Amino acid sequence: MVGHPFNPPHLIPLVEVAGGARSDPALLQQARQFYEHFEREVIVLKKEAIGHVANRLNAALYREVVNIVADDIASVEDVDRAMVHGPGLRWAFLGPNLVYHLGGGAGGYAQYLQHLGPSQEARWRDLGTPELSSDIKDKLVNGLESSLNEASPAQLRAQRDAALVALLQLKKQLRPPSENA
Repeated sequence: MVGHPFNPPHLIPLVEVAGGARSDPALLQQARQFYEHFEREVIVLKKEAIGHVANRLNAALYREVVNIVADDIASVEDVDRAMVHGPGLRWAFLGPNLVYHLGGGAGGYAQYLQHLGPSQEARWRDLGTPELSSDIKDKLVNGLESSLNEASPAQLRAQRDAALVALLQLKKQLRPPSENA
């Protein structure tokens, strides 16, 4: 059994609990209760998977980030801005399935999949499969460094941590009262 926190673990509440084929389901539930006691958001995987869930989602998104920069579709800075000011805002409060459910109008998720599923599949076919060659690595690093405005790693971590604390407080305030108990 593995209890895998998400980074930075002192701020991000997600812990993924994963067992193997011979793991006792009761042990997985004990682990869930242990982490929930410390106010963690726990998911229990149904089966083993490389990278668990959150890192797989990160990897899928990051693959396309690299592809967009490698194909000169957008700069590193603009890709980050698109994420922070677009999907990242929604994803801080809604999972991707709920986002598409709400985007489906009166018919919800089923309507979204029926009406916009084909365009989603067209975008999937257009997603890239980049390689992290030295040229692409240089392009990513140089693009990021030019957007930092000389901010140090310590300053960036402090900004990240303050933003995460504020976001977590906001999320707690916005929960229905029954969930804040």
